[in-house]
Amino acid sequence: MKRIVVAASLLLLAGCTMTKQAEVSSVDTISGLVRLSYNQSMMQTAKYDTYTAQGTANKQCQQMGYATAVPYGQPVQTCSLISGSLCMNTKVTIQYQCRGVAFTQTKPTW
Repeated sequence: MKRIVVAASLLLLAGCTMTKQAEVSSVDTISGLVRLSYNQSMMQTAKYDTYTAQGTANKQCQQMGYATAVPYGQPVQTCSLISGSLCMNTKVTIQYQCRGVAFTQTKPTW
């Protein structure tokens, strides 16, 4: 009986939703695309904080000279670790399109 309770509790804990930190995985300056990624293990439900991801993408776009970032498309899920026929780890990529031109304040030279 104890084994059943332990196994059931492990399955319940493995299915809990976790908030992941999406980090910059690639940047395309010419097309203005920023890709953020996080990993999701098998039997795990992961999500990302949209506010934090938006801030990370905005910061990266501003470093490239753009004003802001806008979510672009749907998250792309790619299996990054396969064992037999099971996907053990999934990489989730979120794309942002950089928009606008960031202006810097300059002093007049006169």
